[in-house]
Parts: sequence; C-alpha cells; structure tokens
Amino acid sequence: MIRTHRSHDLARLRRLALAAQGLLQAQPFGAGMAGAHQAINHLGYVQIDTISVVERAHHHVLHARVPRFRPAMTQQMLLDGDIFEYWAHAAAFLPIADFRFSLPYKHAIRCGQVHWYKNPDRKLMGELLARIGSEGPLRARDLETGSTRRAAWWDWKPAKKALEQLYMQGDLMVSSREGFQKTYDLTERVLPSGVNSRMPSVEEFAAHILDQQLRCHGFASLKGLTYLRRNTELRNAVKNLVNARLAEQTLEQVQLGSGAVFILEAGALERPLPRVHSRMQILSPFDNCVIQRERLKALFQFDYQIECYVPAPKRQYGYFSLPLLYRDAFIGRMDAKAHRKTGQLEIKSLHFEQHRFDEDAIIAAFADAIAAFCRFQQCDSVSLARVEPNHLTGRLHSALEPLA
Repeated sequence: MIRTHRSHDLARLRRLALAAQGLLQAQPFGAGMAGAHQAINHLGYVQIDTISVVERAHHHVLHARVPRFRPAMTQQMLLDGDIFEYWAHAAAFLPIADFRFSLPYKHAIRCGQVHWYKNPDRKLMGELLARIGSEGPLRARDLETGSTRRAAWWDWKPAKKALEQLYMQGDLMVSSREGFQKTYDLTERVLPSGVNSRMPSVEEFAAHILDQQLRCHGFASLKGLTYLRRNTELRNAVKNLVNARLAEQTLEQVQLGSGAVFILEAGALERPLPRVHSRMQILSPFDNCVIQRERLKALFQFDYQIECYVPAPKRQYGYFSLPLLYRDAFIGRMDAKAHRKTGQLEIKSLHFEQHRFDEDAIIAAFADAIAAFCRFQQCDSVSLARVEPNHLTGRLHSALEPLA
C-alpha cells in the first residue's frame, strides 16, 4: 500500500533527508578527525573528484558536516586503515568496515566486465604485480614518460592501464595519496588485519545497500537504492528485499504529488525531527545530498546540474556552481573560484531562486557561510561579480565588505 502524501509530509521528508545527511545539526558526527571518520561511516562513501577550482569534493563534503575538519585528515584516515579507496557509483573513500562489499565488482572486473577499457594486458599486469611485490609500493608517477601534457585515461601508456586494472580487480589497493597522486601496494599489505574479506551473497549485498541508504538518506526511491549500479541480479535482490519488508510492514511507501515514490522505515514520518537553524550551507556539486538529481528535484524542487561539462556559451549558472542550502531549502547556487596564490575567493556569479525567506536573513546567513568557506579555501578576501536578482547586489557587497 502506498500512502499518498499529506500537505505536511513533504516538509517532514525534507527535514528527515537533511537530518539523515548530517546537514541540520551543528556537529552531527562530532568534530575533527573523529568526526570525519564517523561521517564517512554514516554516509557510506564520499565521492572523490579531480576538479579543484575550489577545495576538492571529498574534502568539501566533510567540511560541510564536520567542524575543524582539515583536508589532511583523509590522507591520515587512509594511512590508518580507517577508510579505503575504491569505486562506489564513482571513485570514493569508503569505510573499511564495508570492504567486503567492494568484492563483487572487483570479481566482475577480474572476470571480464569492462570498467575503463577492453583487453587488459595480462602479461604486463603480472610483471607490475611482481615488481610491486618485490620492490614495494608504486606511485602512478613512477610510470610517467616525462611528457608535460597531462594524458587522459585513454592515452595512458600500457603500464598505467595495467596498474589501474590491477587496482580495479582488487589485486592492488591505494595505500596513500598526495593530492591526486596515488600510491599502490598489494592488497594483502594494505588491508588491515581483522577486516572481513568474505565475498557477500547477493542477498547480503542487497541488505547492506538498503540499510545504508535508509540510514544516510532517511528514505529512498527504488531506483535510487541502486543508483548507477548496473548489476541486474543485485537490483532484483534489492527489489525483492524491499517488497518483503513492505509485506512485513517494517517499511512503508509514500507518494508525492509529482508521482515520486519513496521507501522509508514504518513510522519515520511521525518521529520527532531536529529543528532547522537559520544558517546557510555551501555544498559541493558531488555532495551525497545532491548527487541524485531526480531525487533532489522531486524533494526540494531544485533543478540542478553541474555545468563544467556543458559548452561555455550554453552555461546558465557557471562552470562549477555550488548549491546553497538555507534552513531546509535549496535557494540558490554560487559559481566560485579560489585563487590560492593571491588568497582571494572570486564569486563569479551568485543566483538566488524564488523563496519564502526574508532577504536580510538570507544575506546575513550567506555572509557567515562565505566567511567560513573562505577559511576552508585558505583565502582571506572575497570578490563578488554578478548577482541575481540584481536588486540584492548592493546589500550583498555591504555584507561582504569585511572580507573584501
């Protein structure tokens, strides 16, 4: 049975989603290193991305949720064996406790499923594996030709392709990384002792996905539960598990006016939820809360896409616009670039949607958010160019004047 949403359900669903994501409370996971570790455990993954016009996505996601987070903490967690690097729906840091759930995809790659490219060079892979086994960890840069041109993955010379194939099929793990330079070592030397490395059954994997998604999102659509996972057997197992729990009445479904159907724990909408605070969050385009664009639109009526892959003349909001979350609503986006050598955060464009909030409160919250964001970017000044709607320009410049 699907419960048709009542007028207050949408607001409660938004609150439930943001609370589950750790975006309502001041420090839902604690602070510093312990908070970062707990945040990754709760979220299930933090996406890694190469774009660096502002601090990279994997650091940005943790900064939004963990007071006193520092980018060096992800490297330390990797070295300590608290997290590992692999593929979720994209490259990600994952909790080491979830290591066994990376094994099905590794097994599929080993058995011929294509990830980046076809026809891996097995002979070269064996030679690389033997070299790492005898000589120790290997950095990707150790395979570079000396060319100054940064090659895309399809231009990698054969050794780099072989190294990545060994990583994707599980023979190697990333033992450390400096920026985007990864160091690879044998899995048996990287994986901490005592970590469960038993291959999960498809039913176990389905239960892991369902429980994880309900924990970190509060609720999910059937499509969202297996977001970008193309394993038909796994998708069917998740669907069967959802149907079984619906029949047991431990889960229920709610349908929004848009037609979107979400699955959640029975009674979740009746539980007390955290209050919202009048603060603004500047989120990454790859943040766990916004990465499923269909869910974002259905739940928050926020139509968002990242435009760095869109030709410049067709961009509406800018190369790398960042979603702006105020209280329990996405109210705008900001295209920014951190000029680290000069210490300036350049806000190229700032766009606010139509919303129900007081403009002065919005401006004050934005100024506070920018001050914290500036420190995170290691910048000490801010410039602001284009503002929409235009009538806010003067007040925003005044609010940001202490940072100019």
